[in-house]
Amino acid sequence: MIHNDVLRSVRYMLDISDKKVVEITQMGGMDVALKDVVAYLDKKEEDEEGFVRCPDDVMAHFLDGLVILKRGKDDSRPPLPVELPVTNNIILKKLRVAFELKEDDLHVILKSVDFPVSKPELSALFRKVGHNNYRPCGDQLLRNFLKGLTLRVRG
Repeated sequence: MIHNDVLRSVRYMLDISDKKVVEITQMGGMDVALKDVVAYLDKKEEDEEGFVRCPDDVMAHFLDGLVILKRGKDDSRPPLPVELPVTNNIILKKLRVAFELKEDDLHVILKSVDFPVSKPELSALFRKVGHNNYRPCGDQLLRNFLKGLTLRVRG
């Protein structure tokens, strides 16, 4: 899933402005211009002229900022290094942390959009790359998770 779609989904889910997206990214440790965020959130398709792809580093800092926004900053710990490239698995993990979701919550969210996933399948998504049971998160699963999380957050 391209980062632009994830950014648009989270923006809609939280009902926030473009300016707030900039602020969240700054919380994550990166300055980004409002005009760039507007370009990333534009509903142009990848093959259309004027499409601007949201880079990995912007997405990573936005997700880190989202964790800080939702859970607060923990000054007792050093900041975690930015994980690049940003994969669907990392997006899923950061959203899980930001919204303080447990495994059962994830199952409920995915069932709410008729996309049930077994416990072993779900836990495999949160394993380290290279682990025997690691599985990459597909676009369809992430899209359905974002849809279900939006239903949960917006009601």
